[in-house]
Amino acid sequence: MPIFEYQCAECGHVSSFLEKAGAKQKHVCEKCQSEGLTRKISTFSPAAGKSSSGHDSCPTGTCPLS
Repeated sequence: MPIFEYQCAECGHVSSFLEKAGAKQKHVCEKCQSEGLTRKISTFSPAAGKSSSGHDSCPTGTCPLS
């Protein structure tokens, strides 16, 4: 399951929650207990280095950027 970050509209605190993608869970701010949290846009970064197939970060070895 991915980790999503939420920012509190009341105090600005950022919290991370482990949840299924597309889940409609209600979260509460860990700092001020507000329910006014909005999910932040997150980035994704693949693991650096060689994969088990011996190619740089591309399982098929056909990535144009490798």
